[in-house]
Amino acid sequence: MNTKKITLGVIIGNRGFFPAHLCDTGRQQILQTLEKLGIDAVLLDPKATRYGAVESMDDAQKCAELFKQNADQIDGILVSLPNFGDERGVANALRWSGLRVPVLVHAFNDDPKIMTIAHRRDSFCGKMSVCNNLRQYDIPFTLTRLHTSAPDDKSFLQDLRDFVITCRTIRALKHLRIGALGARPTAFNTVRYSEKLLEKSGISIETLDLFELFGWVNKMKDADAVVEAKLQAIQKYVVAKSIPPLALLKMAKFGVAVDKWMKGTRLNATAIQCWTAMEEFFGVVPCTLMSMMSNMLMSSACEVDIMGTVAMYAMAQAGDKPSALVDWNNNYGEDPDKGVIFHCSNLPKDLFVQKGEGSPVMDYQEIIAGTVGKENTYGTIVGRVKSGGFTYLRCSTDDFNGKIVAYIGEGELTDDPLKTFGGFGVVKIAQFQKLLRYICENGFEHHVAVNPTNIAVGVKEALGKYLGWNIYHHAAEE
Repeated sequence: MNTKKITLGVIIGNRGFFPAHLCDTGRQQILQTLEKLGIDAVLLDPKATRYGAVESMDDAQKCAELFKQNADQIDGILVSLPNFGDERGVANALRWSGLRVPVLVHAFNDDPKIMTIAHRRDSFCGKMSVCNNLRQYDIPFTLTRLHTSAPDDKSFLQDLRDFVITCRTIRALKHLRIGALGARPTAFNTVRYSEKLLEKSGISIETLDLFELFGWVNKMKDADAVVEAKLQAIQKYVVAKSIPPLALLKMAKFGVAVDKWMKGTRLNATAIQCWTAMEEFFGVVPCTLMSMMSNMLMSSACEVDIMGTVAMYAMAQAGDKPSALVDWNNNYGEDPDKGVIFHCSNLPKDLFVQKGEGSPVMDYQEIIAGTVGKENTYGTIVGRVKSGGFTYLRCSTDDFNGKIVAYIGEGELTDDPLKTFGGFGVVKIAQFQKLLRYICENGFEHHVAVNPTNIAVGVKEALGKYLGWNIYHHAAEE
C-alpha cells in the first residue's frame, strides 16, 4: 500500500591517517546491504571525493549540497564509519545540508587477526567522537544495537529495518493534516486534546461541522454518478446483504461528501463524530466509510478522537498495514496478561479473520440501537480480529505540562474463544497489569491504536528521539 521506497542519504566517514581503502570496500558493502533491503541511497560519487567518503570540509560541503539537491527524496541519513572517520566532516555535512531527518550512526567491526596499520579501523573509537560532535551540534541520532557491526550482520539488518520504520513515521507525521468532523461527543471528556501542541509538531487540524456536511449530502441526487460509484464500492468492500437499500444509499452520499472535503482541504486522515447526532438526524452510522478509509491507510477514528487518529496514522504508514482504534475493554477470565479489545466497530476489514466465523460483515450498532432505533444504526463492520503479533500505541496531549506523551508496546492477538458483538479480539501482553496501572496513573484514554505489525522500536524512536514526545515503551529492553 505504502509504495514509496525509503531513500537514505549515506555518509561514509574517512580519516586521513587511517587506511582509506577500507572506505572503498566499506562503501560497497553498505550499498549491497541497502539494496538487499530495498532501500535507495543518495551518496557522493567515488570521483567526487576519495572513494566517495567525507573527510575534509570541502568533502562535507559537497555532501551537504548533494543532500540539499535531493532533499525531497531523502527520508533519513545513514552515517557509516569503515575507519575512525572525521567527526567534523560528518557533523558539518549534516548541519550544512539543512535536513531535519532521522540519523543512524553505524561503525564497522575490527578483526583482531588483522590489526596492522594497513587494516586497523578504530571505528569503535571514532563512533564515540562522531556522536560527541552530533550532540554538540544538537543533531539527534539513532544508535545501532551493537556498538560496531558488519554490514551483513543480522543485528545491523534489524537496525536498518527499525530505522526504516522510524523514517516512515517521521515522514508520515511531517505536515500531517487531520480532519475533525463534528463536535467532540459531550460524554467523552477523554478525547480532549490540544491543537496547539500538535501544531508545534507539524500536525494540523481542519474542522467541519456535521451540519455543513449534511447540507452537502442533501444536495446530492440518488442517481449522481459519484454516489452510484461509492455505493458500488461499499457493496464490493464488505458483505451487506441484510442492510436496507436506503441505509446503503445514505452511506454512499456521506462517503462522497467526506471524500470531497478531504480532497479540497488536503487531509490525510480523519476523526468523526458518531454518538448520537449521526444516528438521530441522518439515520446511519459512519463505521463502514471509516473502515474503508482506514483500510486504505487514511486512518479514521471515531468519537472525534484526534490523538487516536495520530497514533493510527503513524503506525499505518510505518508498518504499511491498516490500523484500528479500539477500547481496552474487558478482562479475559482470570489470566492477568490477557484482555479483550473491542469497538462497535469501524475496524478496517484487513484486520479481521478473512474466512468463516468472525469474517467481516456489515450490521447494525447494537449498543445504541435501543436508544435511537435499530433502523438508524446500520453500517457497522463486525467480526473478529485475526491472530498474530501486533503493536499498540496511544498518544495524548499533556496540556498541564505543555507536551505530547505516549506509550507503545507489542503483544499477541490470540485465538482464545470469545463470543460477542462488534469488532473484537483477545490480546496477550507481558506484564499487562503493569501497563494498565501505567495507563490509569498517567491519565491516558481508554482508546488505543493497534496495528498487525511489530514496529514498536522504530516508532518509539521516531516519536521520542525526533519529535521530542515523552514516550513509555512497555516491556522495552533496557
